[in-house]
Amino acid sequence: MKKRWQLQEAKNQLSRVVTEAREHGPQTITVHGHPAAVVISIEEFRRLAAEKKPLSQFFRDLAPKGAGLRVKRSRDTGRRTEL
Repeated sequence: MKKRWQLQEAKNQLSRVVTEAREHGPQTITVHGHPAAVVISIEEFRRLAAEKKPLSQFFRDLAPKGAGLRVKRSRDTGRRTEL
């Protein structure tokens, strides 16, 4: 159940990388030791693509639970300009 693959190794064993992604979750591909890409199952991709939520909710979800983060949108439309 490998989770990280060097690029050359991932190229040589692509079918195994895909199988691991389908059976065990996202697989990270590294280039020179740094994460460069992720292979995920089509089911996971569809789930992520279908998830549409407001940006404010995205930031709320990032905050640690119990942090009490309140995201409010300013209703200010900016200053008036005369042409």
